[in-house]
Amino acid sequence: MTAELLGHARALIERPQGSGGVWPRAAALLTRQVLEEALDRLWLAIYPGVGQASRATQLACLGLMITDARLVADVRSAWASLSRACHHHHYELGPTAAELERWILQTEHLVEALRVSNSLPET
Repeated sequence: MTAELLGHARALIERPQGSGGVWPRAAALLTRQVLEEALDRLWLAIYPGVGQASRATQLACLGLMITDARLVADVRSAWASLSRACHHHHYELGPTAAELERWILQTEHLVEALRVSNSLPET
């Protein structure tokens, strides 16, 4: 599912025509969904109860479950950036294609790092 969603996000970036101008936020939303699914798998494997908490709580708890502080900070930062990009504000421009591609690459790396650091199966 991860590759499929990120493939759709990349397709929106490469061919934004016909998307009515919502492609940047749609691509950010798909990318954030991939990161959130990785967090859901993580919580299910190591501490299922946390998966029922809000995403903010899950991100706050992440540092208690993962010893790699850099990985925790990167996940939190990526999620915050993607969340900000998902929301439309009339006074802000949407994210650029370059920003979105960078977030997609970062998300791919983070999903794999979460999987490897916690010995989770591949998706």
